[in-house]
This record gives sequence, C-alpha cells and structure tokens, in this order.
Amino acid sequence: MSSPHKTSAPASLNEYQVLPNGCEAHWEVVERILFIYAKLNPGIAYVQGMNEIVGPLYYTFATDPNNEWKEHAEADTFFCFTNLMAEIRDNFIKSLDDSQCGITYKMEKVYSTLKDKDVELYLKLQEQNIKPQFFAFRWLTLLLSQEFLLPDVIRIWDSLFADDSRFDFLLLVCCAMLTLIREQLLEGDFTVNMRLLQDYPITDVCQILQKAKELQDSK
Repeated sequence: MSSPHKTSAPASLNEYQVLPNGCEAHWEVVERILFIYAKLNPGIAYVQGMNEIVGPLYYTFATDPNNEWKEHAEADTFFCFTNLMAEIRDNFIKSLDDSQCGITYKMEKVYSTLKDKDVELYLKLQEQNIKPQFFAFRWLTLLLSQEFLLPDVIRIWDSLFADDSRFDFLLLVCCAMLTLIREQLLEGDFTVNMRLLQDYPITDVCQILQKAKELQDSK
C-alpha cells in the first residue's frame, strides 16, 4: 500500500521533530488506511470512531521488534482492519441500529446479560434511568479502545480475538466492568454513576477479564 520509497517515522522521534527525508508520520499511514478502506467500501465509507479501531492494530505492527516485519506494518494493519470491520461493520451502519445485528440490540443485550448476572444492579440502573446508550455505545462500537491505556486495550483485544464467540465475550467484559464497581453504583446517584461509567475507574484489565471469564463459566 505504501510507497516503496517512504518509511514510517522512527518511534524515537518526538512529535515536534522534523521528519527525515523519505519518512512519513504515523498519522499519515493511518489516514491512508482509512481512506482506502472508505473507497473500497462505499456502503459504509468512513465513520467517526474507525480511527480508534485501526490505531491499536497499527501500533502493534509498527512497533514490532522485527524490522523486516515492521516494514509491512501498513499492509498488515489494512488486512487486519478490513477483516475486523467485516465482523463489526454493522455497528457503524445507522440504518441497522435497530436490527438484530445493530448496535442498539447489542447495547440492550448488555443490560439483559447484566439482569441475568446481577439483577439488583440492573434494577438500580433502571431506576436511575441510566440507559446503556449513555456508556455502552462507546464501549461496544470502539471495543473499549477509549476506556483504557493502549497496552491495556491490546491486552483486552488479545482475549477478545482469541475467543471464537468474541463479541459475546465483549458483552461479558462490559458486564464485568459494571459488576466490579457495583457497590459504588448502588450507592451513587445519577450524576455520580454517569461519571463512573463514562470515566471508568478500574485500570487493572486482568481483573476485568478474569471477572468476565467467571461470568462466562457461570452460564
């Protein structure tokens, strides 16, 4: 995809340094990936948030310790991004929002799963009229990429992509995130709870994944 005469900027450069001749900024590579994807998929094109999906993929390939593999970071990212989008593209198509494959259905599934796992917490959120759209929309569409630091996002994605039912597991991860702060949510009012859900307080993703696995095994 990229020009054979150009390379990505070395990781050691800071954002204010002038790039050496023949180098291009990482954001230019990501922009090109998204542009080509949009051109090849006019039915969905580019939707805000796709950059949050491509970012962790590109970072993983662009920081590969093997320089030979690192040279193919753009092509590898495009391949993986295209395949991932084939699985989650319905989340970005507004006309499908209310269908069984759309994002609204998936957000409601988070609450129905929570109701099954922790009915007291579910009723509390219902009582406060905290709808899943207020927080789960971002969690689900962006695969939690905005909720945690990049290394933690990669750790979560590693578990998600290793699971054959990866997006069912994502629902359980979301439920785990809720149940791990259940005491705070049960005690908090609407304002406090919205702040908790939109700025999630737990940073130990291994704890979250372990809880999600427990929920999965308790079926």
